[in-house]
Amino acid sequence: MFGIGMPELLIILVVALIVVGPRKLPDLARSLGKGMQEFRKATDEIKNELTGNETFQEFQEVHTTVKETVAAMKPQNLLDTDSLLEPKKPKEDHSGREKVLKEITKAASQEEQEEQPVPDDQAGSHPPESDSQTTQRDAKASSDDA
Repeated sequence: MFGIGMPELLIILVVALIVVGPRKLPDLARSLGKGMQEFRKATDEIKNELTGNETFQEFQEVHTTVKETVAAMKPQNLLDTDSLLEPKKPKEDHSGREKVLKEITKAASQEEQEEQPVPDDQAGSHPPESDSQTTQRDAKASSDDA
């Protein structure tokens, strides 16, 4: 009841018997029982009045909403100290590095091909054309098209 065990209850009854006396003890117990019954009735009335009140019902709805929100946030994870003590290793993503390496090797191979001198046998027997020869050839081609 109130954290009172059987030995404590017996001691209280013995003290009450000595103080009040055997003749008045039943009357005292009866009046104490009636007082407890009245107290319970009064608390039940207050509870019923509060639960019937609209403000109390709204308060209960807010209370349940707050509980659901807190449960959805999982506050246990916020207080988890293991994740704070052990740093996480970043994931290594080499896909970007491989793409850049391919581009660099491609550009380097193109530069090497441009720098290599052309052998005489591949160059052919024709000497390189001058700008005036190129212009004359282009003019002749355009007049043939017309």
